[in-house]
Amino acid sequence: RVAPPGARRAPLAAGSRPPRLLALAALTPTKDQRTLVRALSAVRDLDWTARLVGPIDADPDYAAAVEAEIAAAGLTGRATVTGPKVGAALEAEWAAADLLVLPSRTETFGLVVLEALAHGVPAVVGAGTGAVEALAAGAEAGGAAPGRAVPPGEPAALAATLRAWLTTPALRDAWAHAARTRRTGLPGWDLTAAQVLGALG
Repeated sequence: RVAPPGARRAPLAAGSRPPRLLALAALTPTKDQRTLVRALSAVRDLDWTARLVGPIDADPDYAAAVEAEIAAAGLTGRATVTGPKVGAALEAEWAAADLLVLPSRTETFGLVVLEALAHGVPAVVGAGTGAVEALAAGAEAGGAAPGRAVPPGEPAALAATLRAWLTTPALRDAWAHAARTRRTGLPGWDLTAAQVLGALG
């Protein structure tokens, strides 16, 4: 038996103008922020900002490569590597976010996607990863998806999805509405704990 992770109750994100993309993960090849940077370079003609939040010491060479790629693409000041954030500083990142982007090549579940939905923030995730399951959390049968799954490691596919989201207000509104709807149906950690205790009998 598997007890799915829960989500803590969180304030609804207010978002930003221009739209703010949030990538919340350690900077590592598995999380694949370089694919995100390449996708952002392909939509540089549009109005947005991006925050790459997470530890940079797990793979310092990769983190340096991400920052170098941001600079080479001319995205300095628009795409920012912040390092890790916790507590109020992390909540401020969530409050300003309009879309979580998690281009991971692999994910066992994608707890950060649950955190996004708990804040009413939609997400773009890697197809075929555990993050897809997280994106479906709290869904009713036939309910609208609060985001989309894209093929991992394909900047063009991610860029196409970001361009559609950035240029189609109806799509942005639909994803945001779906995320806020999911927010009320997410399982809490109390349910997870009860399931674990029940399994232990």
